[in-house]
Formats: sequence, C-alpha cells, structure tokens
Amino acid sequence: MITVCRTVVGMAQQHNSPGLRAWAGLLVVLGPVLLVSMDGSILFLAMPRIGQALTPSADQALWILDSYGFAVGSLLIAFGNIGDRYGRLRLLMIGATVFGLASAGAAFAPTPELLITARALMGVAGATLLPSALAVLSELFTDPRQRARAIGIFAAAFAAGFAIGPVLGGVLLERFWWGSVFLINLPVIGLFLVFAPILLREVRTVRTGRVDVVSVVTSAAGLLLAVYALKHAATEGLAAVPVLAGVAGVALLVWFARRQRHLEHPLMEFTLFRDRVFTVAIITGLLPLAAWSAAAYLAGIYLQSVLALPVLRTALLALPGAAVLTVTCVVTPFVVDRVGKRAALVTCHFAIAAGLLFLLPATTTGGIGWYVASTVIAGVGYGISFAVVADTAVGAVPAERAGSAGAIAETSNEIGNALGIALLGSLAALVFRVGGPDLAPTLGETLEIQGLAPGVAGEAKEAFVSGLHWVAVVAAVLHAGLGGLALRWIPRTERHLSGV
Repeated sequence: MITVCRTVVGMAQQHNSPGLRAWAGLLVVLGPVLLVSMDGSILFLAMPRIGQALTPSADQALWILDSYGFAVGSLLIAFGNIGDRYGRLRLLMIGATVFGLASAGAAFAPTPELLITARALMGVAGATLLPSALAVLSELFTDPRQRARAIGIFAAAFAAGFAIGPVLGGVLLERFWWGSVFLINLPVIGLFLVFAPILLREVRTVRTGRVDVVSVVTSAAGLLLAVYALKHAATEGLAAVPVLAGVAGVALLVWFARRQRHLEHPLMEFTLFRDRVFTVAIITGLLPLAAWSAAAYLAGIYLQSVLALPVLRTALLALPGAAVLTVTCVVTPFVVDRVGKRAALVTCHFAIAAGLLFLLPATTTGGIGWYVASTVIAGVGYGISFAVVADTAVGAVPAERAGSAGAIAETSNEIGNALGIALLGSLAALVFRVGGPDLAPTLGETLEIQGLAPGVAGEAKEAFVSGLHWVAVVAAVLHAGLGGLALRWIPRTERHLSGV
C-alpha cells in the first residue's frame, strides 16, 4: 500500500499526453486494487454478524480477519518476482480469477474453517494483484508527469479503499446478509477480466536467479505458527501443542533470516536494516497499520455489541476518520516538500499515539464522540505513514537496492495489518478472558447466552472495554517510542525529493 501512496520522484520532464486507452486502463486496474485494499478491512463491522451465523471460536474469529493479510504480506515479494519473469498481465488475470472464486467461496462458507480457507486464498490472489497492477500501470503512462498523476490517483484510491472498507461493509450489512461483503467483489472482477486483455499490455522484466521457494514456505509457516501460539495462549491459556507450534515458528523464522544471508538472490535483504533511517521507515510501515486494524476491529465490536448501535450508524461514524486519512495521504507529499520527511514521520507517530489515547474515556454507556475524535486525529498519522514510508525507505539505501527496499516497505504494511489483529487483538482477548465472567471466550458469545443476568452482561462489557483500553495504551506507547526514535535517527537534512 505505502509503495503506491507516494509521488513519483526524479522523473525527466516530458510532454507526451496519454490517450484514452491509458486512462481507461487505469480505471480497469483500479478495480481489483480497490478490492484488495477494501478486503483488508471490510470485515471489521461484519464480525458480529459472522459470529452469530457461524459461531467461530475466539481464535477462529481472529484467523477469519487476518489470514487474508498474512497471505498477502507473506507472498508479495515472491509474486513480484514471478510476475517479472512470466508476465504481469498474465499474473493479474490469474490472480483476479482466483480472487473472484475465493470471494464466492467465502460468501457461502458454512463453517469458520472454510471461511478462513477462503480468506487465505483471497490473500494469495491479492498478493499477485498488488505488485503487478502498478507495473502494468507504469507501462500505460510513458510520460513521467502523466505517470505521476496516474499513480497519485492510484494511491489515493488505494488508501480510500482501505479506509472505507468498514463503511461499505456496514452499508451492505444493513440490507443483506454477511456474505454480501464478499459478493460485492464479483462484478468488479468480472469487468476486469473482460476489459483487461483489451486495454492492458503484457509487462515482463528479465531477472537473474530464481524465487527461493524454501524461503517463501519457511517465512509464511514461521509467521503462522508463531501467531497461532500467541492467539491460543491469549484466548484459551497455555497448552502443549500451541507452545510447541510457537517454538517451531520462531525457529523457522530464525532459520529463514539466516538463510537469506547466504543466498545470491535473497527473498528479503536483512542487511538493509543496518541503516537506521531504513529501519524507522519499515517499522513505520508496520506499526500504524497494526494499530489501525486492531483499533478499527475492536471499535466496531464496541459500538455494536457494547453500545448497541445499528451497523449502518456504526459505518457512518467511521466516515470522518476515513476522509481525513485519505485527504492526508493525498496532500502529504506536497507538505513534505516543505517540512521534510523527518518532521512528517515524527508527526505521524505522535498523532497516532494521541488519537489512540482518545479511546480511553470510552465506557460501557457512552463514547461515540471520543471514538470519532480518535479516528480523526489518528487518521492524520495513518495518512502520513501511507504517503512517505516507501520514499523514506528507498531513499535510505543505494539506488541498486531500491527495488528490495520498496518491496520490504510494502510487505511491512501488509504484515502490519495482519499483526494488528493477531497480536493486539489477542491482547484484548486475554484481558477479556482474565477480567470477564468466564462464560465464553468472546463478548459476542457471552451476550448470546440464554438467560444471562444483566449484571453479568455488564461485567462482560466492562471486560471488553478494558481490553480496548489496554490495546489503545500499548499501541500509543509504541508509537510514541517510534516517534522518539525518528527524532533521534532521521537527520534534520532529510528531505523529500520531488520532481517539481
């Protein structure tokens, strides 16, 4: 996401105008890209309905949310390399087809396990779409100025899609059943499959070396095993199998990192993290999305299950924050030209920290205004992070390693989205399990118990709100700390180099 949410830099000034085909091609490309971004967040308001229909366990509910993000993040770099070798348009067509089929499967999934599988398959397809869409778009616009304008539209649409995902989900749920949030993908995918072969050209890049399949498998498996262990410990306590899975996951991740040092063409170049500016940029790609996804998911449950708001009103309450995020993403590159990336990144983290702390006054009886204020203030920080992280990461490394830096930046963004639900969501589940009435692992399941006494329901709501507060505090502290690191590690002379 963050790779496309920036201004094209250092381009020569030319004056060739693209034709109607190029702009029509841009419109076609935006379809699946919008779907990939929206499907990272569209379930945030749908989970209470899915919980009622499929009755997933606490850890299954978390997997329904973030199996998609983990699949996208784990495979972005690999599919970027595959597309370069075998054709970006071909990969787009295959990915869009699989995305549509998986969306239909998710809409009619009869069990939590099948829904998790369908979401993971959607994530695999999404990983094929993101890197290839931008490459095809760059081929359509050969003039640097027009290309910059097209990528600006592309970036704004992507950020808007991610921000309005919960809003769209709420609007659909007001009239239809929960599966409608997946079926909305099908007409967009259908139009793309019809018009893409007509308007888009194939793009290939000759590369040396091969995709290291072992690295792809070990990184994905290590992440999933480690997160499974954390989720199980938070929702159900320690047990032998999850602990062993966690140990195996950590071991796989360590082995993956060590393997990259000996490969001629590593999947991820860890040596880039020796640069402090690059490290701050990558963490900035991960942490804001982790905070945003966790806060949006938990706030959706808070508004619907604690304050008993209808889903449409809950969706509309998310609009101000979504608007601020999108506008900030668009205007940030112009502001950074004047204030520099250091000031922008510092502002990013402290704005997010302040916004998250606005959730603390929320109670079981009221907190709508605090929620809206939180999304608006934090939305400024989220928009900044989307707009400047990739430029900061790429600018911190030598030109010949810019591709690897950009790929890591985009991967950190997608992994951050999934980790927010996995880790911060698990923290909220742990607080609920410890402080709640211990009748069921989630608030939704507890409130559905027949004959539940009002006092017990109140206790369950109090425990959930406490979990929300803990998540807000932990995420705010992490952002404040990263803002401090940005102050220390990013030079004052760091500036955004634009082509103006």
